[in-house]
Amino acid sequence: MTDVADASSPFERRLPTEGMAALEKERALPLTGWQQEVDQGLRYGLEAAESIVDRRISTFSRGELPHYAGINTFMKAPYIEDVHRVGEFDVAIVGVPHDSGTTYRPGTRFGPQGIRRISALYTPYNYEMGVDLREQIKLCDVGDIFTIPANNEKSFDQISKGIAHVFSSGAFPIILGGDHSIGFPTVRGVCRHLGDKKVGIIHFDRHVDTQEIDLDERMHTCPWFHATNMANAPAENLVQLGIGGWQVPREGVKVCRERGTNVLTVTDICDMGLEAAAKYAIERATDGTDCVYISFDIDCIDAGFVPGTGWPEPGGLLPREALKLLELIVRNVPVCGLEIVEVSPPYDVSDMTSLMATRVICDTMAHLVVSGQLPRKSAPSWLTKECNMAVDRKWR
Repeated sequence: MTDVADASSPFERRLPTEGMAALEKERALPLTGWQQEVDQGLRYGLEAAESIVDRRISTFSRGELPHYAGINTFMKAPYIEDVHRVGEFDVAIVGVPHDSGTTYRPGTRFGPQGIRRISALYTPYNYEMGVDLREQIKLCDVGDIFTIPANNEKSFDQISKGIAHVFSSGAFPIILGGDHSIGFPTVRGVCRHLGDKKVGIIHFDRHVDTQEIDLDERMHTCPWFHATNMANAPAENLVQLGIGGWQVPREGVKVCRERGTNVLTVTDICDMGLEAAAKYAIERATDGTDCVYISFDIDCIDAGFVPGTGWPEPGGLLPREALKLLELIVRNVPVCGLEIVEVSPPYDVSDMTSLMATRVICDTMAHLVVSGQLPRKSAPSWLTKECNMAVDRKWR
């Protein structure tokens, strides 16, 4: 029988594997936030019945457990009804339940609800990274922006105002879409508080979304035409990862060519390798810019893994490829915001698309913690309190 203590054995426990290193990372994490949550639960939700042995349990569910109970905020984070308080938190979850920009299969207006609901499945602790979000950042959910059904332009105005408010507070905005038409007003909201600074955009998608109009309006195929019309978001700093297939309109391709944007197909990424692809994206998104905004369309992942989306396209990235690209990028650029779009629960199977969106969000927060970007020790250099309402140019 092999001696597991033998240093020459493949079963030697002291091998520097990720799994073994993760055991030690957990040892260094505090339990302060967890204890505060337990104490608050008992204070707000009453002590449990006398028959309950575990006295950390309250009568009313107030906190992470049980996962299937409680109010559906993202990962059961505190709901901040007074949005003036958002600056007290490191990260703010913002729902944008808008799908009036959809040109074929609606349903992404239910994306924020779907993501929040399945996010209750997660704990704030990630084993491999040794991160506990509950202990290391302050997370809140500010609810949803009030969008106007069947009116994109009024909804865009609402979205830009809401995102500008969160962004200017110093909280890191994480936006739950919604269709991809929201990419323009979210970036516009960010740009209103950049002053003369510039933002690069890294866009995960199967579609370029660079048409000027679609069906005579600014739809979910159009956000990057209008975002890169703004001086704060130059087209040459737009990087698009995963583009390809049979749903890339030629009108958008022409815009990419004329404006000099940067496009990598799935084949490019596989041939280059994930590290080289991430380096390419970082170099172009950060060339002359001060921060980077990440727009993650869930359909960048192969349709077999994310059926709950409006425009599924086979041949996309594998989940682990997308997550690794996200890691390599987020840990190596100054990120100013994240949006996750095109999750459509009516088309989903077993919540797998909403769960994938949740994983993207949680991984992003963890990478920001590991890279020292969260919690913020001071206001980022690119953030200005003054609001410039004139950042976007006329589009017709």
